[in-house]
Amino acid sequence: MPDTPIPGGCACGAIRYALRSQPFDTGWCHCTLCRRTSGAPAVVFTTVPITDFDLVQGAEALRIWRSTNFGERTFCQICGSLLTIRVDYQPDTIDLTVATLDQPDLVPPGFHIFCQDAIAWAAIDDGLPRHARLRPDTRGLSTGQTTPPDAP
Repeated sequence: MPDTPIPGGCACGAIRYALRSQPFDTGWCHCTLCRRTSGAPAVVFTTVPITDFDLVQGAEALRIWRSTNFGERTFCQICGSLLTIRVDYQPDTIDLTVATLDQPDLVPPGFHIFCQDAIAWAAIDDGLPRHARLRPDTRGLSTGQTTPPDAP
């Protein structure tokens, strides 16, 4: 556990959260849905146990969208900031967008996923491991499985 909670929040400040443990599985996602929900060429996400994600303020501004048949995203209804992603095959954890942390530099990415969907002009040249879809060792999936259950 970190010495102090790791704070974060949405762009307008209506929603604030704190992480009570060190994030893990931090990486870039280039999937079409992450791009469209963020308005960016890719999103860096990280993971903590669901019990270590504390919504400190703004529950009334938080909205949940069932974005796929296997997961949901939360965002601020006021400013639109994408905050979290939950997938059914990882029920004990929550992914959050690293850019919403107050100090995102403390949580650097270690890989890229869904590179097959990456925008051609957004070069991936940082030397990190790349995966066409999910990583073959993705928690909650069968060994070597690179697509979520019931994914289109």
